[in-house]
Amino acid sequence: MPIEEVRKFTKMIYVGEVPIGGGAPIVVQSMTNTDTRDVSGTVAQIERLADAGCEVVRLAIPDEAAVAAFGEIKKKVKPPLIADIHFDHRLALGVLKAGADGLRINPGNIGGPEAVKKVVSAAREVSAPIRIGVNAGSLHRDVLKKFGGPTPEAMVHSAMEHVVILEDLDFPHIKISLKSSDVKNTIAAYELLSERVDYPLHLGVTEAGTLISGTVKSTMGIGFLLAEGIGDTFRVSLTRDPVEEVRVAYEILRSLGLRSRGPEIISCPTCGRCEIDLFSIVEEVERAVSGIVASPRVAIMGCVVNGPGEAREADVGVAGGRGQGILFRKGEVVRKIPENRLAEVLISEVKRLVG
Repeated sequence: MPIEEVRKFTKMIYVGEVPIGGGAPIVVQSMTNTDTRDVSGTVAQIERLADAGCEVVRLAIPDEAAVAAFGEIKKKVKPPLIADIHFDHRLALGVLKAGADGLRINPGNIGGPEAVKKVVSAAREVSAPIRIGVNAGSLHRDVLKKFGGPTPEAMVHSAMEHVVILEDLDFPHIKISLKSSDVKNTIAAYELLSERVDYPLHLGVTEAGTLISGTVKSTMGIGFLLAEGIGDTFRVSLTRDPVEEVRVAYEILRSLGLRSRGPEIISCPTCGRCEIDLFSIVEEVERAVSGIVASPRVAIMGCVVNGPGEAREADVGVAGGRGQGILFRKGEVVRKIPENRLAEVLISEVKRLVG
């Protein structure tokens, strides 16, 4: 059954002009890792994220200087911005005045009831949603004691405590995340929560790790939940340039047939039959087409076993041989090309294909 047919229907909220939930396309997010107080550096990173397809960007707001910088950053960038705040409700009030499109807070840890009321009132005035973000690594000690550790049940319990605070203040513009560095706990927590609420869910595996380990853990956790129809937006967390998070996110969505952005490159892992420098060709093509939004299928194959079949099924492709390759376009053989021109010709073909 197609994923869209099993996808859970949730309430729709808006972060700026970006709809989340309610059947809207699954939204790709990331977070800057610059010092928010560095306006020019943060703006530059947000622009790179937007060029890669990031639709919502989150910024850490540790102090009043970051609040002031946030206002300047907001004036200079296009994507909606979410402010990530802990412990001090005054920071939340400040960024809302500065134009924040949403908040990532936990209502229970930004001050007492009066502080929460002020933040909720200010968020309501500017139609800014609030994401309740529960992390397994920062659960309250009472919750840990009650459940015997950072279990999925403990994470859901903590999330619901915060949800009740907002519901009691008649604030419906909520989304929720339940993140753990443990993939199985993350999956179980979201499955439990999805049965209890119809708020949009923000998926993620927190502290996922480096490019390879983080990609694998995020793909297993986020991809599994998306395949179950759970999730409305997500961030891939990597110890890496956040632009890589966005690229991985779109590959997860593409692999599930949910969304696509940029050319899909199909290439073989190579074996002893490969007689061209496939690695260099693939890397050159990938770099050259990385800014393209359209999604043609590009096959770059190293030998005559699987190469012709994959190249024939792609929009454009090559099947390598001894020092040369055969170019295919929409299933038809076009011509033979010497190895030293394969990358150049493929790049030209892709650009011609997308106009």
